[in-house]
Amino acid sequence: MAPVAKVLGLYREGNDWFCSTGLRSDITIAVGGANFHLHKFPLISKCGKIAKIIEASQNTDDGLLTTTLEEFPGGPDAFSIAAKFCYGIRIEFTPRNIVTVYCAASYLEMTEDYGEENLSARSESYFHKNILQGWKDCILALQSCEPIMEKADELQITKKCLNSLSMMVCTDPSLFGWPMMMYGSLQSPGGSILWNGINTGAKIRSTESDWWFEDISYLNVGLFKRLIQTMEVRGIRPENLAGAIMYYAKKYLPGLGRWQGAQSSKSRTVASFSLTPVAVDQRVLLESMENLLPKKKGKSFCRFLLGLLRVAFILGVDRTCVDSLEKRIGTQLELASLDSLLIPNYAESDTLYNTDCVERIVGYFMSCEQTVTSFSPISELEMSSPSSGPLRKVGKLMDGYIAEVASDANLKPEKIRSLVEALPESSRYLHDGLYRAIDIYFKEHPWLPEKEKEQLCNMIDYQKLSIDACAHASQNERLPLRIVLQVLFFEQMHLRTALASCLHVFDPENAPAPPPAPAAPATVSSDMAGQILQRDGWVTIVRENQGLKVDMERMRRRVVELEEEFSKMKQEVKRVSKSSSSLSSPRLVARKIGCHLLPRSSDVQSDVIESTGPSPRASVDQSQSSRHLRHRKSFSLF
Repeated sequence: MAPVAKVLGLYREGNDWFCSTGLRSDITIAVGGANFHLHKFPLISKCGKIAKIIEASQNTDDGLLTTTLEEFPGGPDAFSIAAKFCYGIRIEFTPRNIVTVYCAASYLEMTEDYGEENLSARSESYFHKNILQGWKDCILALQSCEPIMEKADELQITKKCLNSLSMMVCTDPSLFGWPMMMYGSLQSPGGSILWNGINTGAKIRSTESDWWFEDISYLNVGLFKRLIQTMEVRGIRPENLAGAIMYYAKKYLPGLGRWQGAQSSKSRTVASFSLTPVAVDQRVLLESMENLLPKKKGKSFCRFLLGLLRVAFILGVDRTCVDSLEKRIGTQLELASLDSLLIPNYAESDTLYNTDCVERIVGYFMSCEQTVTSFSPISELEMSSPSSGPLRKVGKLMDGYIAEVASDANLKPEKIRSLVEALPESSRYLHDGLYRAIDIYFKEHPWLPEKEKEQLCNMIDYQKLSIDACAHASQNERLPLRIVLQVLFFEQMHLRTALASCLHVFDPENAPAPPPAPAAPATVSSDMAGQILQRDGWVTIVRENQGLKVDMERMRRRVVELEEEFSKMKQEVKRVSKSSSSLSSPRLVARKIGCHLLPRSSDVQSDVIESTGPSPRASVDQSQSSRHLRHRKSFSLF
């Protein structure tokens, strides 16, 4: 029986590699700490660089040559693949090793000048035909470029991978037959949907634009940044780029996912392969993300920026990055939410929240020009509504923010004033929110002196308080007395205006014609009337109280008048009783004081008899009594 031929191969013993040919090695090549004991002839026939080294070297007595390949791309593993190819040993290209083999072949000058279908041509062909046509393979190849980035850039391998990925992001992934995780096993290798194992021919179409976020998140910061920049040049939509950046940042920055909401449990990856997350420098990552973010605005985007700012304070990033984030937030402050604006104070400070940062953001909002466009177009209703303007929204937001931070026991009154004065007077249509914030501050700071309380209360325009706020303030024991009196005055004005508007609404015909006024106050009156109509019970009580007050005042004046008249009558009676002691007839006395006594029955009969013909004596008595009555009219009781 003939002996079995020995299979050629490379084997390793410690840091030394040997070829199993049975022949003595005549060249030793050191690569990255490993020594390859090989033979000159197979290497000369394929490698131009080694051939030049051997040709330029001086042979030793025993014919053994030792050389070192500095900065060999891929290290010993890549050189072992090139050495196997030189010995004719079968090698296998994979997405994970093709870039290193490609770079190694270029370094060793394994071109067509040193043999047909040399390693350089074969690796380049495999890279273009297989790697650049598949999403999964391209990402794996791009990730393998990291340790040999300089050589990969020299051969434009990185650029080709980035361009290929950018092109595929713009395209429906089902057109390329990429494996879709959302369909699981119900998919053929060609990308069609299977029904009971039968190819239906129907292509799977992805309805989501974020299917690629998870896959590219496994790239390191440098490659991710270059990929986003390449996508931007190719015209990828800014909202998609922002979504990818936000996804990447949430994955690697601590706590950002907690403030932005947890990552979606639904897998976004379309590549059925496993990758390990890369190790990133969080400070470098945050600064890179800030530079990559598009100059756009949106609600979720503004919330993400505030989360980045919070993490920036935690990590202690460069001040330039913090200022840039604050300016970005200032251009879209009207889209911020109150909870995301409550940034804790991570520095050594007595206050609980970072109010200085918020004050700077408000300053940027007031100084910036509204030139930043939104991700989604603004509706016509929002553009036409004055109450939904950016300034009014920020005013309402800041009132809520001051109310939240007012509970901090270490917050100074000066900081409250600076936060209020950061916005102009026109930013607040009503001052109810500002009053509520200052009232909370007074409640949490009962030791505040009256002077400082009055200074804070002077920032409130009491004419812009609603009826409910006025009613609360008029009974608020925490306010200074002078402020309460001022509130009561404006409350009366509010009630008069509201009741007049309400009566005008109920009876427009009999109501007096209102004086000419601009359109805005008329609208305010109508709105206030509608507000009163919604509070019928409260308005009725107020109206009844006012009526009772008026009635009691009239009754008090009437009682005073009656008391004065009664005292005068008593004095007159005493005077008359003293001066008329000679008069014995009670009727005469009554006449003197202006009283008429009821006639007796005999007198009535005589009067009836005498009425048939008046006598001169009766007419004289009648005239005297009439004069006497006129003289005593003021003292008559009937």
